Amino acid sequence: MTSTPGLYGTYGGRYVPETLIPALDELEAGWRNAQADESFHAELDELGRTFAGRPTPLTRAERFAPGKRLYLKREDLLHTGAHKLNNALGQVVLARRLGKRRIVAETGAGQHGVATATVCARFGLECVVYMGEEDMRRQRPNVERMNLLGAEVRPVDFGTRTLKEATSEAIRDWITNVETTHYLIGSCVGPAPYPEIVRELQAVIGREAREQFRDAEGRLPEVVVACVGGGSNAIGIFAGFLDDADVRLVGVEAAEAASLSAGNPGVLHGARSSVLADEDGQIADAHSISAGLDYPGVGPEHAWLRDSGRAQYVRATDEEALDAFRALTRLEGIIPALEPAHALARARELDEELVLVCLSGRGDKDLAEVLAR
Repeated sequence: MTSTPGLYGTYGGRYVPETLIPALDELEAGWRNAQADESFHAELDELGRTFAGRPTPLTRAERFAPGKRLYLKREDLLHTGAHKLNNALGQVVLARRLGKRRIVAETGAGQHGVATATVCARFGLECVVYMGEEDMRRQRPNVERMNLLGAEVRPVDFGTRTLKEATSEAIRDWITNVETTHYLIGSCVGPAPYPEIVRELQAVIGREAREQFRDAEGRLPEVVVACVGGGSNAIGIFAGFLDDADVRLVGVEAAEAASLSAGNPGVLHGARSSVLADEDGQIADAHSISAGLDYPGVGPEHAWLRDSGRAQYVRATDEEALDAFRALTRLEGIIPALEPAHALARARELDEELVLVCLSGRGDKDLAEVLAR
């Protein structure tokens, strides 16, 4: 979907200090070599099956959406509880090929941090995770999991104390330690080649879901729905259906963090995309009850899909997400994360009958936040 490597229409690219260009060039060369190496794909497939738990199942949610044939792609059942492990496994295998023994990451909801800490524990790598203090408060179970796994969780105490600032700190660390360190970015954002890498590592969701839906219904879904913060679970499931013009793609943003619905072109964390900014061009604060959607930017491919009309992006409020969270829990016995609860909130209202939703993570990390409401 790129017109030029690293670009999605007018979005993407590299907006970084000169000191990072050699590291990005090294990463891009390593990625191209890995893509052409069957042993890389074989190792990832083996890890996916024997460590992560792929393929994840497809579940029909009959009581949640009466009158529809609504299916959930169950990334919540992946090891560590979310889709984030797909990307963490792939990037750590890549980092080892590049000789990097230290991994830094950012995390909001904590699921990417847990996935990164898990994979670093699996391969014996040093792991540092940056996390905003507000997110550490909201996602305490994940902080404890990261500590148990041997990661160092570094709190970020400035700005909104959420994902935007955690990402900025992770980038600063990477700039300082670029010779020994790989920055394992958690979503399809950042400077090229990160959006492409994350998309390709998450595309396993779409490939599996496409075949599973065809097996279940004898045809493809009419619409595919996923939540969008940075956008990695959405771009992963969308990737399986981009060439199917009859399949509508719908991304659901948090109402007060709607970079695609309410943003404008701008640069954030090394790439040009659609961002929330004030009249002076300063990055604005985003808010969501779900820490994983609490980000004022989005992956550049999503901005391009919006502009091209291939995907539509809508919003869901905190209250709507909470209602969907409770409904799926009570009616299906599945506790979703608050992030995909936004997608669930919109999915029930669609006109289409055959619906596929990416259930990107499970909700144990969010229980305290939900119960407090």
